[in-house]
Amino acid sequence: MTQSTTGTAAAQPLPSPKERRRLREAKSLSEEQVAAAVGVTRATVRSWETGRTSPRGRKREAYARLIGTADATSTSTPASTPPAPPAPVQPTVEPPVEMPAESSVERPTESLAETPAGSGGEAPAEPSAEAPTSSPTLYTASPAEAFDALYRHTAAALFRQTYLLTGRRSLSREAVGKAFDLAWQRWPEVAVDRDPVGWVRAAAYEHAMSPWRRMRAEHRRADPPPEAPGPRALLDALLSLPPVYRRTLLLHDGVGLGLPETAAETEASTPAAAGRLMTARAAVAEKLPELATATAPAEQAALLHEHLGALALAQPATSLPVPELIRTGSERKAQLWTRAAIAFTVLLIGLTLITLATAPRKYETPQSPAQKVGGVPALGGPQKLTPQDKKLQKKLGGELVHGPARLVPRVG
Repeated sequence: MTQSTTGTAAAQPLPSPKERRRLREAKSLSEEQVAAAVGVTRATVRSWETGRTSPRGRKREAYARLIGTADATSTSTPASTPPAPPAPVQPTVEPPVEMPAESSVERPTESLAETPAGSGGEAPAEPSAEAPTSSPTLYTASPAEAFDALYRHTAAALFRQTYLLTGRRSLSREAVGKAFDLAWQRWPEVAVDRDPVGWVRAAAYEHAMSPWRRMRAEHRRADPPPEAPGPRALLDALLSLPPVYRRTLLLHDGVGLGLPETAAETEASTPAAAGRLMTARAAVAEKLPELATATAPAEQAALLHEHLGALALAQPATSLPVPELIRTGSERKAQLWTRAAIAFTVLLIGLTLITLATAPRKYETPQSPAQKVGGVPALGGPQKLTPQDKKLQKKLGGELVHGPARLVPRVG
């Protein structure tokens, strides 16, 4: 007698999300291949590898078998014997691009990490990549209080980060406001997310870097660059990079995310993110002599982290709105959209009823056009009676019935 595989699959241990991604890439498996093998979508596999969700049941067992962490005897363990713990995971393939270890880079205290909006630029200790920043208030306070705490904790830092991506302060303020507006609309989803800060950051980045925003008149020109030569050269070097390279460099060397987390947020594989990072560093080093003198990747990462943090903290974030305005504006916008949808539905129903009331009940065959037959013109026959002719015809017909008696000749 054997155990049911459902309970075993549900308890199948899995490594951390970061290790899951490394193991999949070590086996040269793409997200599409894993999704097809397990029977889910690519977005579901991505959420497993970013820690937002976790597989369950038979899908968990199949996923663990694909990445090489499933216990070979888990499906046929006798009921009287508990399943043996899986062997420790030993990845065998590393990314082809040499990257500095996270522990070898000393991060300065002033960085692009999320800071409270009223802290005056002082950045707290940077969170580790394995435990994303999330305040306990999100789980113990009311929705409005939790949203306000998240806004005060991250709005100023997000404004500075989006400025480094765009070079436009007005666009950066707009992107932060839109990101938190969207977060309040989807607050049940954001509140239970593993990394609420990352959720809002991704929304702000997407809005700020959208090419459609640049078509507006107020966002076509970048703001005046800093007066100091060093910060000006750094900002010019950043803005000259392609958007995806700029975002990768900012997330890894500015915010301090690990390489797998940076790859996940930019929707790329870890080797691709590593290649973009090295290319971006080389392009920035051409315009910064101080960075060009650093030969080791760890030294370059530390210098970039310091310079990006100093450039970001030089941007004042005092013009950001208070979180209460964000919430009320989002609620008002939701009410307007709801009313507009109701009005459109009522209008559509009304037009449908009018169409049903005025439409013909039966199909009438249209008359075919007149044609010339045997040389006779189409209008050569009897003409159509005019209204006067019809009136006279009706009068004559009535007189035949009700008129005086006519003389009828008799024969005989």
